[in-house]
Amino acid sequence: MLYSEEQMIRIRRAFDPHKIKLVIFDLDGTLIDSRLDLVHSVNAALRHIGRPELPEDVIASYVGDGAPILIQRALAAEAKDEALVRQGLEFFLSYYRAHKLDHTKVYPGVTEALAAIEHSANGVPRKMAVLTNKPVNPSRAIVEELGLGKFFSQVYGGNSFATKKPEPEGARVLLEENGVSPGQAVMVGDSHVDIRTGMNAGMHTVGVTYGFAPHTLAAVPLDVQVDTPEELASLFAMSREKS
Repeated sequence: MLYSEEQMIRIRRAFDPHKIKLVIFDLDGTLIDSRLDLVHSVNAALRHIGRPELPEDVIASYVGDGAPILIQRALAAEAKDEALVRQGLEFFLSYYRAHKLDHTKVYPGVTEALAAIEHSANGVPRKMAVLTNKPVNPSRAIVEELGLGKFFSQVYGGNSFATKKPEPEGARVLLEENGVSPGQAVMVGDSHVDIRTGMNAGMHTVGVTYGFAPHTLAAVPLDVQVDTPEELASLFAMSREKS
């Protein structure tokens, strides 16, 4: 099976894109650039509880494991103070609900990529879903308000199930609900958390390097790595030949 030389560099375990029936996407750092709104919300929470603000890059590096872990990381040594964490988390969630779309936007090229990925080779649309560790209500609101809702049959968040990514529960529910086997599905995300989720569910995995945590992708054996939404779209449109 043949790929171009450029694509071979980034492909570690090939899969046939024409056999993929379900693509599950992470949200923050994969579909949307929500960096500033998350940073501002964390710093607002830190101010509220009388703690110093943190640099943007530091907060961005804490994103990916859900809001409670985000606040725990922001509090560092004080994360063992459950009352302080709860106070910071409650304020963060309240502030973020009101400011979640102040600066958040869809990454350039993502809308076009989703439209391309949706159409499979045999003319039957691929199913697509979102699985994020962000709380489900703001996640769904963001997806809808940014015009992405038309692409996804389901949007699940970090509080949709008993466990969060990288546990495979959410991914397995999506596989079952869409009647798809793990070998017919792909998990797409910008961090090791997303890749581990796909691996734990037995799915194929694609890491994107334009998001929040590309440095974490080196620590996991992902199947394919892409640098842009355009490359992601081309991956699923690739023609394959038998060698």
